[in-house]
Amino acid sequence: MKQEIHDITVRTGGRGFTMITGQIEALVRQSGIHTGLATLQLQHTSASLLIQENADPDVRIDFETWISKAVIDGDADFVHTLEGRDDMAAHIRTALTTVNLSIPVKNGSLALGTWQGIYLWEHRYRPHHRSIVVHLIGE
Repeated sequence: MKQEIHDITVRTGGRGFTMITGQIEALVRQSGIHTGLATLQLQHTSASLLIQENADPDVRIDFETWISKAVIDGDADFVHTLEGRDDMAAHIRTALTTVNLSIPVKNGSLALGTWQGIYLWEHRYRPHHRSIVVHLIGE
């Protein structure tokens, strides 16, 4: 059984989605793992990881529209505003989604569906550099 751990940094453009499928697929290919598991852990509390449709960008627009109605920036009930109006809302958005993913590796590739892509979903307005730990295990 082989294991590898990689640290990758993703620069976001601010609030919205950044596709990272290609970066993760490249790590799987380089590892030589044919059958196994890729686990991703985002090391932040104001962004998320998501597997979602990669064909129609309207899906990502609709996600952002929906969550902005569900979790309102600068809500008067929020006490935590240390880094601005989007601060607490970003933390809640992360709690409603996830910071880790597990994806099977099959035949040397991520076992994603035809229309699935891996995204980092930035919940803050400003661009950030986000760190992801990628653990690959298999044979």
